[in-house]
Amino acid sequence: MRKPRLRIFFRHRISVTILLLLQVALFVLLIVEGGRAFSMTNQLLSIVSLLVVLHIVSEPNKGAYKIAWILLVLLVPLFGGVLYLLVRGQSVKGRFRKRLNETEQKAGKLAAIHSTGYDKIAARFPNQITAVRYLQDHVGFPIYDQSQTKYLSPGEEKWKCLLEELEKAERYIFLEYFIIQDGVMWQSILEILKRKAAAGVKVRVIYDDMGCFVLLPKDFVKQMTDCGIECAVFNPFRPFLTTTQNNRDHRKIVSIDGKTAFTGGINLADEYINAYEKHGHWKDASVMIRGKAAWGFTLMFLQMWELVTGKSEDYNEYDPWTDVPCTLADDGWVQPYSDSPLDKETVGEQVYLQMITGAKRYLYINTPYLIIDDSVLSALCLAAKSGVDVRIVTPHIWDKRLVHMTTRSYYRDLIEGGVKIYEYTPGFIHSKTFVADDEVATVGTVNLDFRSLYLHFECGVRMVGCRAVSELKEDFLKTLDHCQPITASDCSDGLPMRLFQQILRLFAPLM
Repeated sequence: MRKPRLRIFFRHRISVTILLLLQVALFVLLIVEGGRAFSMTNQLLSIVSLLVVLHIVSEPNKGAYKIAWILLVLLVPLFGGVLYLLVRGQSVKGRFRKRLNETEQKAGKLAAIHSTGYDKIAARFPNQITAVRYLQDHVGFPIYDQSQTKYLSPGEEKWKCLLEELEKAERYIFLEYFIIQDGVMWQSILEILKRKAAAGVKVRVIYDDMGCFVLLPKDFVKQMTDCGIECAVFNPFRPFLTTTQNNRDHRKIVSIDGKTAFTGGINLADEYINAYEKHGHWKDASVMIRGKAAWGFTLMFLQMWELVTGKSEDYNEYDPWTDVPCTLADDGWVQPYSDSPLDKETVGEQVYLQMITGAKRYLYINTPYLIIDDSVLSALCLAAKSGVDVRIVTPHIWDKRLVHMTTRSYYRDLIEGGVKIYEYTPGFIHSKTFVADDEVATVGTVNLDFRSLYLHFECGVRMVGCRAVSELKEDFLKTLDHCQPITASDCSDGLPMRLFQQILRLFAPLM
């Protein structure tokens, strides 16, 4: 961007931030001064806080959320209750919820039309059938055969493969990303998108406005439109205090003609391909899917497109197997899934918990953040105590200091429970992967933290008996050669640090 445009871009972002900070300051001032000036106001606010605490206790939320909010209300009773009502009391607009339900019903009917793998996987991998049934029967994400997988790590591998596949597009290219940033990676992709759009291929891009808050210019949608690319912004960031800003589109999806798809942790920015060093060497993971299962990611994208634009879509129009059936030989069974913060089903967490509790021999996990509630912590320790070889790799070089300190606060409990912890010493590991027993693996966008598990739109793919399962395991074991094992003595921090980490853990659900 030219310097004038850059100045305009940053002026807009800074003005939005200043407006938000002014609202927060005004909110605190009004509550505090009102409480000082009028004893009745003080009493009223205290009653509100008491009622809020009673409401929090009765809510069917995670215990960690309840404790964090109750502590906050007790610490600042004058405006703690009002803050809760402001942050948690708002609801997503009814129109958005209605559209979400409608798109889920539309996609659910079409997702299963190419699903023919259930009977075969039940016979071959009976241990996996309960997890398959949960995703297929309860939350509507069917299992597919006639699909092939390829594990791609680090980001440079995904980038190379993505460029090759984009060149093959004939009908449409759909991209949905949390972060898009101008640079080597994005420009190489954009050059292909422009050519394909000019050749008549439908090209659509969705990006999250918070994820790209200081990365993209305000007129980015117009820039894409001028190139023949349809572009939509998820939940545009506005200078108003609202809980809807918490619900971000953290997904990373590419669908090419409904026949090839990508997902994983890799965004479209140069640090993800180590084109420049941000936090040391960036280790990330993605997976490419060919065949019937790619249709699942196409439907995910079309749902989000319809939600963001408000325009109804005929999903059948994009079905690649309507006239010519898929004849691809499979290498296992593939089950794409997504997770929404607007329902009561924590799909990403349930996928992880079922893999933890279902592991018999080993469970290997890559995660950039390890901020978990008691259910996940207990499940990991129980698996290790039951003889499962549980290993977790986290970053040694952090991207967020407080988040990394909170992650490290869980090491002691996990190590005492028999879990082996490693830190990736060359830099930052951003992969979100689980693999177990040479049978099952998942690759996706879901971090092991509260925000990703409960507040964001996320996605992933669960694979059984696939080529990517063995590739992921092999990559994990090779990664251990570049990791530092964490021992109990490494966790023997002084009392002040341990106390600070415990405070961070208490308030982690609000971060």
